[in-house]
Amino acid sequence: MSIGELARRCGVATSAIRYYEAEGLLQAQRNSAGRRRFVRADLRRLAFILAAQTVGLTLAQIRTALASLPASRTPTPADWEQLSSHWQGQLEARIQAMVRLRDQLGSCIGCGCLSLKHCALFNAQDAAGAKGPGARYLMGDPVVTGDPAASQPVPVKPRASSPRSSAARRAKPE
Repeated sequence: MSIGELARRCGVATSAIRYYEAEGLLQAQRNSAGRRRFVRADLRRLAFILAAQTVGLTLAQIRTALASLPASRTPTPADWEQLSSHWQGQLEARIQAMVRLRDQLGSCIGCGCLSLKHCALFNAQDAAGAKGPGARYLMGDPVVTGDPAASQPVPVKPRASSPRSSAARRAKPE
């Protein structure tokens, strides 16, 4: 199939396919006129590249993974399963980080801003900053209170979603 057909089928620009080819993630054959020709297996390969990028894998990680696939045949489901098994821990860690972000962003996250009322309780005088840079509680560090012996992760309940939008909440009633 042509580069245009592959692009349409996968929902990406032809320039993205050329970029992936230049990065060694895809390999097109050339016809007698010098035009790129892709095989059906490239649909799966490109879908894998896009999915891997969506979950935050780097191009180097994707390149390494794709290099482990057999070059002499179309990869089987077992080949794809083997490839993805190497990322289970990394993906699980990302999922946990996203859950923490979802559940804790409305409260103190240990970033040091001390702008929320909760921060005075959960990060008094930016005690979390002693652990290092960043939003320490989102990274999984235990909450630091006035008593270091009492420091422990604080269970955070997911916030209930409101049926009203934030714009509706800000609008004054007529």
